[in-house]
Amino acid sequence: MNVAEITAKTKVLLEALPYIQDFRGSTFVVKYGGSFMDDPDPVARGRVACDIAFLAAVGINVVVVHGGGKAITKAMAESGLKANFVNGMRVTDEAAVAIVKRTLDEVVNRDVCAAIASAGAKPKGLPGDTVLACEKLAVDDDGNPVDLGYVGDITEVKAKVIKKEIADGFLPVISPVAEGFADEKPYNINADVAAGRVASALRARRLVYMSDVPGLLSDPANPDSLISTLKVSQVDPLKKAGVIDKGMRPKVASAIRALQEGVQRVHFIDGRLPHSLLLEIFTDKGIGTEIVQG
Repeated sequence: MNVAEITAKTKVLLEALPYIQDFRGSTFVVKYGGSFMDDPDPVARGRVACDIAFLAAVGINVVVVHGGGKAITKAMAESGLKANFVNGMRVTDEAAVAIVKRTLDEVVNRDVCAAIASAGAKPKGLPGDTVLACEKLAVDDDGNPVDLGYVGDITEVKAKVIKKEIADGFLPVISPVAEGFADEKPYNINADVAAGRVASALRARRLVYMSDVPGLLSDPANPDSLISTLKVSQVDPLKKAGVIDKGMRPKVASAIRALQEGVQRVHFIDGRLPHSLLLEIFTDKGIGTEIVQG
C-alpha cells in the first residue's frame, strides 16, 4: 500500500470519527427492502449485513424492519394463489395471510438474521405480531370502499419489548406482521409504514429506508438530479410537480409522520450501492436523500 492509499483511508476514518462519537448510544431504525434482498449473490447481500453490523459495533442501537414482497408473491404462486393489488397494496385473504406470515417470519426474517449474524452481530428475530398491534386498514379506490382482507394499520408498537432486546445486547429484526386488536389474528403490514411507526415509538435518532432507488430525484429520468436534503415544507410542491410520484409517496408520508413524532432525520438510500448505509451516515455529503423538519 502506497502513501496516497494510506492517506485516503486515514481521511475516511477521520471523517467518520465525529459521527461515530455523536451517534454512540443512539437508536437507528433501518428498513431493509428492495431488489438487493433477493440478489442471488451472497456477497451483495452480505455487504448490507456488514454495514448493519458495523453500526452495532460502534455503539449504535440498530433495529431492522424488513420487507419481503417478492418472496411472498413467489410463495403464493407456489401455493396456487394469485397476487392481487389495489393502489399498490396486496389483497390478503385468510389463505394468503397464512402464507404471508410464514414467509416473512420463517424464511425472510431468518435469512436476514443469518446474514447479520455472519457479519458478527447478534440479531434477534421478532415476529412482527409479537411487538405490533393493528386495526383493519380502511381504504377506498376512487371513492369506493375496498376490502383488502387481513391488511392492517398499526395502532401500537410494544416499544418496551424491543428496548429489552436491545438492552440484552441483541439487534432486533422485525417482520411486517401485526396482531389484530379485535380478533388477535395476523395482519399484513406495509413494511415502510411499520419501520416508520417503530422508529417513532423508539424516538429513533435516524430512520433509514434502504430500497432499490437512489433517493429522490428532481428529474426521475436523470440519476444525477439527486435531492440531497429535503425539508418537509418542500414535499407538497414536489408532489404537485410530479417529482414525488405514487411509488415514493407512501415512503415520504411515513417519513414525515416519523419526523413529526420525534425522529430526527429520515434517509432514503439505494441498498444496491456498496456500503451505501455507511456512506450516508458517516460522511459529510452522504449518498442518498435526507428529509428533515423545516
